Amino acid sequence: MTINVGDKIPSVTLKQLTPEGVKEFTTDEIFRGKKVVLIAVPGAFTPACSQRHLPGYVDKAAEIKAKGVDEIACVAVNDAFVMGAWGKEQKTEGKVRMLADGSGDFARALGLELDLTKGGLGMRSKRYAMLVDNGVVKSLHVEAQPGQVEVSSADSVLRAL
Repeated sequence: MTINVGDKIPSVTLKQLTPEGVKEFTTDEIFRGKKVVLIAVPGAFTPACSQRHLPGYVDKAAEIKAKGVDEIACVAVNDAFVMGAWGKEQKTEGKVRMLADGSGDFARALGLELDLTKGGLGMRSKRYAMLVDNGVVKSLHVEAQPGQVEVSSADSVLRAL
């Protein structure tokens, strides 16, 4: 079952590469008491994700946060080292928190997994953007195709805030 507006984010552990190494954070810790824009991408360093999706959030982070958003986070079914390297390459520091869903547990729990095994990428996450307020989904914008960056773009989310 796919998560819907009004649902609580399921309790899952995600990882993040920090200056002290890889740390684990529960979704409860990530979303409790905050308004968070969460974007998900099928894969770090992939063309649509690196050229059209994540850069919009890096560029518009201040505008998004000015609308009352406490944090912007990006999650992908990649390991914390890949997400850390991608974040460094995309200059996300202080703008977008890079979270790793290495085994796809979060994508599965949301019902937003994407089977890209035919292309050699395995099980991944659908591309989406959601607004989460204190652990509850307030809006959810899932792309129809993995290469599309329309309803989940930074501009689209800004218009909806």
